[in-house]
Amino acid sequence: MYFTHFFALVLASVPAALAQTGAPIQYVAAHNTTPIYGTWASGSKNVLTGPGFANPANLSFTYPLTTGVAYSFSSDGYYEVARYRFNGNGSQPNCITGVINWVHGKYQLVDNGSIILNPWADGYQQIQDPCVAVSNFIEQYNDTELYQSWQIFTDPVDGYKLHLFGRCATRRRACHPPRP
Repeated sequence: MYFTHFFALVLASVPAALAQTGAPIQYVAAHNTTPIYGTWASGSKNVLTGPGFANPANLSFTYPLTTGVAYSFSSDGYYEVARYRFNGNGSQPNCITGVINWVHGKYQLVDNGSIILNPWADGYQQIQDPCVAVSNFIEQYNDTELYQSWQIFTDPVDGYKLHLFGRCATRRRACHPPRP
């Protein structure tokens, strides 16, 4: 069951040393001003999880008005992610790559403060690149993702914000800042 609270989402990266204290994380107001359960959306909040974004039955998407990312977390351990982004190309400015992505599964809040997203086998993404031979294709996307730490705080202007720090995808075996 997903709640439909819409909040600002900010993704950031932080060195692992800042995320690891050795002690189990304390889920108190200093760390989280509200539970993680619900839907969190970035920017204009045009990218949202749910049936209005992706249709897994026919591997299609409904394109939002703007780019962004949304995460939904249920109280019983399920998650869903919707992403829509453009990646620029400084060497060839006319070669902008568009990526729209959907995945869901089970999440785990780990004692060290990290979150692990374990997908089911039905995630997918569409990639469009006008400067390659196959310029529009759909492929599976089922990467396990690790966020080294997270925090929810109250922004005086936007209200609750979820920060996720240091995303790792097991397929890549390397940590990197999240994609915009």
